[in-house]
Amino acid sequence: MENTALIEAATTYGSPLYIYDANQMKANYKQFTEAFNVEALKVHYACKALNNQAILKLFKSLGTGLDCVSVQEVQLGLRAGFSAENILFTPNNISTEEYEQSIALGVNINVDNLYTLEYFGMNHPDIPIYIRINPHLMAGGNQNISVGHIDSKFGISIHQVPNIERIVRKLNINVMGIHVHTGSDILDADVFIKAAELVFSVVERFDTVTHIDFGSGFKVAYKPEDLHTNIGVFGKKFSKAFNDFCERQGKTYTLEFEPGKYLVSNAGYFVAKANLIKQTTSCTFVGLNTGFNHLIRPMFYNAYHHIENLSNPTGEKKVYNVVGYVCETDSFASDRIIPEVRKGDLLVFKNTGAYCATMASNYNSRLRPAEVMLLDGKNYLIKRRETLEDLLRTQLETEINY
Repeated sequence: MENTALIEAATTYGSPLYIYDANQMKANYKQFTEAFNVEALKVHYACKALNNQAILKLFKSLGTGLDCVSVQEVQLGLRAGFSAENILFTPNNISTEEYEQSIALGVNINVDNLYTLEYFGMNHPDIPIYIRINPHLMAGGNQNISVGHIDSKFGISIHQVPNIERIVRKLNINVMGIHVHTGSDILDADVFIKAAELVFSVVERFDTVTHIDFGSGFKVAYKPEDLHTNIGVFGKKFSKAFNDFCERQGKTYTLEFEPGKYLVSNAGYFVAKANLIKQTTSCTFVGLNTGFNHLIRPMFYNAYHHIENLSNPTGEKKVYNVVGYVCETDSFASDRIIPEVRKGDLLVFKNTGAYCATMASNYNSRLRPAEVMLLDGKNYLIKRRETLEDLLRTQLETEINY
């Protein structure tokens, strides 16, 4: 995206500001779907990555389904126009009450524990379900973002498949789908194919299965020189493995994925303003008009976001520690080389389309930023900046005798 478009949006709507390139999201979806050569492919956009209604409607227009992890996300998806049959509900550790709410909404449900599997068999044997398997594979090399390892809270252990089979047979449960998600930052097809072979061995046990869901976890480039999943190479290798399995079974299965970060990460930009430049005895700080209340990934995951100076892109390069304004340690970057930053300059954080705005908070009673979509050269305000009244909206004027 051109710097002038980012500056124009920040000038119009103020900062800090999230800006999303809709055309990039479209291109990402096209690249993803064209990478696979299978008879039936279904993509469910993982809306936890970025759940603004305008974004959901964009992906609906492209023909995606929706992957939801809470009943509230399900409700957002329905409001955005997704049909219930195009929504897959994949929660973990929720109450039976939340399952019942989702059942009433008519969405597809993914079960990730034996207790809930038995609950469905006892109370809703007529409802087809997905079953989430934990393959005990470490993906991405980081236990914080890998969800398929042996200590993960997600899914039913691959070693408990005989128990799953016993429950399914006894309670006559209709298993329509088998699901696996190994984690994030996976570079090549080999980890997926290894997981696939395990999942295929599970699918073979259930004649009712028609859908096989491999989640997501494709690595995107956060640094200019970063490695990333070559989706073309991945799609070719994985399609072959999937098609070979279908041929062995003599049956056509629907191949499903749930990309979130892959579809929206590089389409997001976060623009903030330099409040001041602070020189200390050890370093030079750039203090921004934002903090981890708006962008928590650097502090939460030690995540890297490339930073550029929009206002002075050709300035003399200097070394800075980029920090925020909340009353906590909230470092965005240390020893980062950036063209000279002056008071009032606009800085942009790249790759902030996924797990950034959705993880924002009101810590320190700070207001969450506005969000803008850029589409075909025009910008659209899709979420206004919060006000103090928004913070007080759920607080009651309760009469208390102190």
